[in-house]
Amino acid sequence: MKRFAAMICMALLVTGCASSGNKVLKNETAKSVAAKIEKGRSTKDDVRAMFGDPMTTSFTDSGNEIWKYEFTKTHAKATNFIPFVSLFKSGAKGKKKELVVFFDKNGVVKNYSMSTSDVDMDTSLFQ
Repeated sequence: MKRFAAMICMALLVTGCASSGNKVLKNETAKSVAAKIEKGRSTKDDVRAMFGDPMTTSFTDSGNEIWKYEFTKTHAKATNFIPFVSLFKSGAKGKKKELVVFFDKNGVVKNYSMSTSDVDMDTSLFQ
């Protein structure tokens, strides 16, 4: 029994957490972003200096630019480590942070949004 418990502990240590995206957002909140970005004053260069290059860039019909940043941190569900149960109930849970910045045609921040949401991924073999 001790051997089985040791194997479970090792598996938990090995598969612990995973993260992806822009690590600069890891410790950011809506409040901290609001202290850094000023609508009508901050520029593309300012935002790039604070958060780096965006993950995606898009444009509106009127030519305004939208930058999107994401950071996701997940950890394995406990059911991943239960033999046979993991075939039906495995995956990861965590949090996703997303920063979207909307620039006007002059490259000045017109608006932005910082949000945090729950992530629940199902990787079961039988779903």
